[in-house]
Amino acid sequence: MAKDLSNYRKSYEKQELLEVNCPENPMELFQTWFRNADESNTVEETNAMHVSTIGLDGFPKNRVVLLKKITWEGFIFYTNYTSEKGKAIEANNNLCCSFFWPALEQQIIIKGKAEKLAENLSDGYFESRPEGSKLGAWASNQSAVVASREELEANLKMFERNFDGKEILRPKHWGGYLVKPVSIEFWQGRPNRMHDRIRYVLQKDFSWKVDRLSP
Repeated sequence: MAKDLSNYRKSYEKQELLEVNCPENPMELFQTWFRNADESNTVEETNAMHVSTIGLDGFPKNRVVLLKKITWEGFIFYTNYTSEKGKAIEANNNLCCSFFWPALEQQIIIKGKAEKLAENLSDGYFESRPEGSKLGAWASNQSAVVASREELEANLKMFERNFDGKEILRPKHWGGYLVKPVSIEFWQGRPNRMHDRIRYVLQKDFSWKVDRLSP
């Protein structure tokens, strides 16, 4: 059924983003925004991050993953390396990641390059996961066609039996990526669609060029 959404409007009036408040390094501003969102009690799953890749079929695909660590180098998340996402990154490691926190009228868009984490770092994070999540990493052939839910659950039970009483080690096809940003844009909603958009672009000398973009 057709639905007309042309009258859906909201006035953004909560905050502003001015150059005078922008540090030289965008990671500092990201951590400030992330901390404020996390402490606001208005944002569910602050670390829910949209990740866009260019698939092997030539189409872009966007999905939500959970950001697990912020470093001065970039952003870390974990996944199955043989999934559709993992295969896309293997072929083209240029990614776009984004966060949208409607309650704060804020959005962050990150362009970057993904690199696999060192195995010991992926091992360390895997060890911290709940047992059920560890078993799920073994039981699910992520993105592959499966005949039924029952097949998935049978596969999980098989690995439960296989690992009964044993340490559940990280499967080699599962691990982390570090997304090293080359561009980070901060978007703050403002009245009359005159939004604040501040973009940082990494330069050859590893400094950051800061520009205001027209809304």
